[in-house]
Amino acid sequence: MSAVRAVVLRTAGTNCDAEAMHALRRAGAQPELVHLRRLVEKPEEARGYRIFCFPGGFSYGDDIASGVVFAVEMRARLLPAIRASVADGALAIGICNGFQVLARAGLLPDTRGDGGPEATLLHNDSGRFECRWVRLEAVTDRCAWLSRGQVIECPVAHGEGRFIVKDERVRERMQAAGQFALRYTAPGGGKPAYPANPNGSPDDIAGVCDPTGRILGLMPHPERNVEAWHHPHWTRRSQSNAALLETPGDGLAVFENGVRAARAT
Repeated sequence: MSAVRAVVLRTAGTNCDAEAMHALRRAGAQPELVHLRRLVEKPEEARGYRIFCFPGGFSYGDDIASGVVFAVEMRARLLPAIRASVADGALAIGICNGFQVLARAGLLPDTRGDGGPEATLLHNDSGRFECRWVRLEAVTDRCAWLSRGQVIECPVAHGEGRFIVKDERVRERMQAAGQFALRYTAPGGGKPAYPANPNGSPDDIAGVCDPTGRILGLMPHPERNVEAWHHPHWTRRSQSNAALLETPGDGLAVFENGVRAARAT
């Protein structure tokens, strides 16, 4: 079976890189932790990876706005190499701060393919940092990282997670292309109110993909629920301890889907 090389890009302020490495390794990839500056200096090395992961954290202290400095750092030299790799079948995922980076860099939602600014992530409606477990549902069949109808429980930890599109035309293009990938749902299913939708995103959007379905950005952290014991209620579930230990967390399927898609290309 062919190896799937993945890169987790870190820089000052990222703090979920170890969890992302573990999730990718657990899903069958061969991840490497690489500083952003290394690929900016040698963008040709990016073409060797089949998965690009932009982890969560507070890159560069979220100076100016969340993810802006990281996006500016890579836009001039690294972005063309990432775009070329995705065009050749590579995948990318941005989680929390990584989602903010992909949006600021123009990789998401990119409905016109020109990298122009079409959406942003604004401060939560609550006016506070939200750190809690949420329930997500995959609502598209266009995203390589997801299976439509898939339900994922995982935590959020962000202050700027409200996904806002530039105008109604962007929303219509995204809707037509199946780019609204993940929605927050209420614990029993159905329309969520706060705090089930922790940031107030319109239409309860938790994650979006690009038109190819190969780039996914999401605010919640699937990499923090890849083992059974990651879930706060794992000891209260009905299975035996032995069965529980063999049952992965919901988030692992996201990474398994990505590795499977990357291997297929």
